[in-house]
Amino acid sequence: MSKPTHSMELPRNILIGEGVISELGSFLANLNENVKKVSLISGNIVKSRVGDLCSKVLNSCSITDSWHIAPSASIGSLRKLQNKIRASHPDFLIGIGGGRSVDIAKMISSNLRIPFVSVPTSASHDGISSPFVSIRGREKPYSLKAHAPIGVLADTDLISKAPNRLNASGCGDLIGKITAIKDWELARDDMNEYFGTYAANLAQLSAKIITEMPKLSLRNEYEIRTIVEALISAGVASCIAGSSRPCSGSEHLFSHALEYVTKDDCGLHGERVGIGTIMMSKLHGMDSEMIIRALENVSAPTTAKEIKVNEEQLIDALRIAQSLRPDRYTILTKVKMDNDSARNLAKSVNVI
Repeated sequence: MSKPTHSMELPRNILIGEGVISELGSFLANLNENVKKVSLISGNIVKSRVGDLCSKVLNSCSITDSWHIAPSASIGSLRKLQNKIRASHPDFLIGIGGGRSVDIAKMISSNLRIPFVSVPTSASHDGISSPFVSIRGREKPYSLKAHAPIGVLADTDLISKAPNRLNASGCGDLIGKITAIKDWELARDDMNEYFGTYAANLAQLSAKIITEMPKLSLRNEYEIRTIVEALISAGVASCIAGSSRPCSGSEHLFSHALEYVTKDDCGLHGERVGIGTIMMSKLHGMDSEMIIRALENVSAPTTAKEIKVNEEQLIDALRIAQSLRPDRYTILTKVKMDNDSARNLAKSVNVI
């Protein structure tokens, strides 16, 4: 019987620091000295914020740029944008902005086999360095494996000026690694699933940065740098594991289920993950109060009401969460959720 194998695809170069957006052209040239043309995907706000600067920096390095506004992360929208980018034949595809822009650029780059560079302008989730992307399908949201970015450029000055809510969301995504690792350990013990100790420890360390630090200032550039480095490390943990296991478990299933139940009107990804982590930690017999304190420490939501989710929506999400990915063994596989148990769980940790 052959032993299981997996490949590790890691970012080749990571540049982080104050003002490094001004080095975007040279950063790309270091990855490919023959770069001539790039396509950038961003939202309207990010383009208005840094578009002129990026174009000036790229043009000074004799690199032509074309900008595309990120649509919704649906299959139809992706295909339309993908066709436009295919026709322009860029040397690099750059996702610049928050989670959606990075995810869309990552997916299209994988489909077109164009090298992808991640340029986050907020610390909203760990997708800035991981090979995984969240897509909203016709029936339910789901994750796909694409390719890890060939490079990551994170300007801490830009990120520290992002809305606090976005950066707090990234902290929620980091805290989710606590229950993701517990779920992975459970799958190892109950199902003899492969468990990568190093990848798990790396993801766990990223979470501890948030849970063990004193009150964080999401405007302090040095503390933002710590959060960004933790998010990058968490993404790299997924690269090393060859799966999203070290970073995504029952708390992410809950987040996707809530997105489905509310038709994507339920807060940011990391906000949902943080709330999911509170409840899943309770199911695992962990210290859910510690999770709540850590989220409150960064002013992240800890209740359904704070993300405009009502009691019935939250209960429905808990009840269907495991069905979104039945192949992924988590605490929700063992502890079946019905209306009563879901309501009791959420009330026990004051989520509702």
